[in-house]
Amino acid sequence: MNKAQFIAALAPHFNGSKKDAAHAVDVVFDTIVRNMSAGNDVMINDFGKFKKVDRKARMGRNPFTGETIKIKASKKARFLPAKALKEIIAGDRKLGPAPKPEVKAVAKPVAKKAAPKKAAKKAPAKKKPVAKKKVAKKAPAKKKVVKKAAKKR
Repeated sequence: MNKAQFIAALAPHFNGSKKDAAHAVDVVFDTIVRNMSAGNDVMINDFGKFKKVDRKARMGRNPFTGETIKIKASKKARFLPAKALKEIIAGDRKLGPAPKPEVKAVAKPVAKKAAPKKAAKKAPAKKKPVAKKKVAKKAPAKKKVVKKAAKKR
């Protein structure tokens, strides 16, 4: 599932508004990224933990030449799934029903009785006679004579 499909799946929870669903997704991802870049862990219960990890400098090996090379220290993002998520993926725990979007009851406006309007008397409009257009009949199409070329052997 990509981001567009994710937004489309969330849209029913936002009264069918993909714009609102996209905004919510962007806010969630932005909050996670900002907290991780500041060095804070983001823990979501029953889902998992996002954290920033510092990797030390180390020695590695070039697989083509076999020579040893030095790999620089770096910072990486890591996701650690929660126990509940691991159990659901492994099939040890059943996933509950998906939350259904809230159906908001729209109150029907009460129809007010309108005061009767006074009808203005107008003279009936005169209709102009419509001239009939003459349609010219097309002559039948002439058949083309096609000569077949004799094949030489």
